[in-house]
Amino acid sequence: MKTFDLIKKLVSVPAVGGEEEKIISMLKDILSPYGKVETDAVNNVICTFGEGYHILLDAHIDEIGLTVTSVSDDGFLKVAACGGVDKRMLLGSEVTVWGNEVLNGIISTLPPHLQKASDEKKVPEISDVSVDIGLDKEAAERLVPLGSKITFKRQFTQLLNNQISSNCLDDRAGVASLILALDALKKLPIQVTVLLSTQEELGTRGAKTGPYGRAVDEAIAVDVSFGYTPGCDKDESGEIGKGAMIGISPVLNKSICDGLIEAAKENNIKYQLEVMNGRTGTNADVISISESGIRCGLISIPLKYMHSPVEVVDINDIESVSDLIVAYAKRKAGAENA
Repeated sequence: MKTFDLIKKLVSVPAVGGEEEKIISMLKDILSPYGKVETDAVNNVICTFGEGYHILLDAHIDEIGLTVTSVSDDGFLKVAACGGVDKRMLLGSEVTVWGNEVLNGIISTLPPHLQKASDEKKVPEISDVSVDIGLDKEAAERLVPLGSKITFKRQFTQLLNNQISSNCLDDRAGVASLILALDALKKLPIQVTVLLSTQEELGTRGAKTGPYGRAVDEAIAVDVSFGYTPGCDKDESGEIGKGAMIGISPVLNKSICDGLIEAAKENNIKYQLEVMNGRTGTNADVISISESGIRCGLISIPLKYMHSPVEVVDINDIESVSDLIVAYAKRKAGAENA
């Protein structure tokens, strides 16, 4: 499957943290040709194949969203955040309510004519936000049980220069890069465990449990990181279209980082360095201290407008990450079998 089509398929399915069931069956179908696929108690999707030196590859499948907490007397839904929702993006946004039926909704917003001057620059608290689904209280309560999840409306858009825009590219772009690598990885004399982890946006919960009992020799987490846009510090962001971002951090294993850089150089794979002074804010932080400790590296895809309904990535960067994973695994397989 072409990268464009794979990404479009992956982002079409909701998976707000804690309710990833809708995407699990799709992922099982994709992974099943490569090895035994299982899910664990927190809905991690795990596939292991091959023999030899054992590498775990992780990307998270969950996304940010909202949870319905109550229904007002006039039928509006009150909500709480499920993950790091950008409050600036809420007012006037189109959303999808995943209740007993799939419903369209609008996050209510006060017309500027009715706003006080002091309110014009205020960012609303999520507790003050209401979702309008066009129903009265009785109908809303019947169709939308408390705890139902809400996501930004799916709007997959093809931009110029191989860029695409959608919500939840964090981290379906990372999931895509792993899937694209599977055919090549399957041919190598190594063992691979693919961990498509859950609840990263709720505190890296899936990655805390996923590696247990796997006896892996090392791990690589794949996520997204900040792509440069006006207002960003260039020293703290990557560039869209300039390739995979190889993480360098005190919590990451230096030999893996060096190996990724060498693999990129040897295979003419576009890459850039992402230097961090401590925790990475990704699953790598918890995988590295799982069990008695796992040597862990991090590769990221530069992404613009993170945690918004219009996240943007370059398809070429996704493919660069996939190519780098394969090149690194080949290098590792050669060293272990030398």
